[in-house]
Amino acid sequence: MTLRLGVLGVGERGGAYARALAGGGVPRARLAAVADIAPAALLGFPGVQQFADDASLLAARSLDALVIATPPAVHAQATRLALDAGLHVLTEKPLASRHADGRRLLAEIERAERRGCVVATAFPLRADARYLELGRLLERRELGRLQRVCWTVTDCFRTDAYYRASQWRATREGEGGGVLLNQALHQLDLWQRLFGMPARVQGHCAFGRFHAIEVEDQVTAYLEHDDGMTGVFVASTSEPLGVNRLEIHGARGRITLEGRELVVERTRPAEERSPAEARIRVASHSERRTLPVGGLDPTGLLADFVAAILDGARLVSPAGDSRALELAHAILLSSRERRPVELPAVPAPTAAAHPLGEASR
Repeated sequence: MTLRLGVLGVGERGGAYARALAGGGVPRARLAAVADIAPAALLGFPGVQQFADDASLLAARSLDALVIATPPAVHAQATRLALDAGLHVLTEKPLASRHADGRRLLAEIERAERRGCVVATAFPLRADARYLELGRLLERRELGRLQRVCWTVTDCFRTDAYYRASQWRATREGEGGGVLLNQALHQLDLWQRLFGMPARVQGHCAFGRFHAIEVEDQVTAYLEHDDGMTGVFVASTSEPLGVNRLEIHGARGRITLEGRELVVERTRPAEERSPAEARIRVASHSERRTLPVGGLDPTGLLADFVAAILDGARLVSPAGDSRALELAHAILLSSRERRPVELPAVPAPTAAAHPLGEASR
């Protein structure tokens, strides 16, 4: 069987999905239709059904599944329409730009899944070799009890020209948020998968401090977990020489992941230490591993999606199991109200009390 896939929004990300399908790079799937409100974006897909919007695309009833790669503000509504049409759905992150909308949509997704629909969200770092290996180390409790995590995600520098390239970028209505809901949402997703959800967060966000935008471009958050682990999460789009560095400290050592290098340092068991080492310091040994660097692989994401539909294979990134959006909004709410926020009881934002609060410089 060959699945008929449509792509809604064929700009940067959606165009990559559509080209992968049109080029035959995804076994058992073909590009059946594309839709975009910009007619020029459709020119690269001759011979494929073309539509001006999601409503006309879905009305044609010529698809088995839909890939949604529109601006974030459209994700939730487009997903609802596709599920109502009985389609399988792969949507770019975030699933929704507002926490309350995301919660309602997750309930609708659960009902659709019970009807047999496959619903995925594009979190490609879940399949990255570096984080898969890290997950295996933590599952084996290589560090013993985890004590502290520090994750600095400042390698997502953006220029003012980037934000001016599309009217929806870095706006409350078009994107719903900045560095937390766009660039660093992947790392928040991995945080909740690797360490679980924190019990409470304290966020400090700068809105439009370094760019002429409405939303957050610098974030520092403190996270507390019920098991005693604490963490600091830093994200920014303002540092030209930013880094992506993850440090995990445990009772028996430390793991550091930066770039392609994973460094595992463990304390040596007491029976292996000399009397001098026992008196002076804790001895340790370390391992350095160079792992492949992952990234967005539209072919791999689509192949995983197709296998889940046709074979019942387990999705790398099912839409219903990520709480990254909830975590991001808790940090934003904490910053706006200048107080710690308990999870999972995050108040649903409203138009009158948006989690971003008032933009400040």
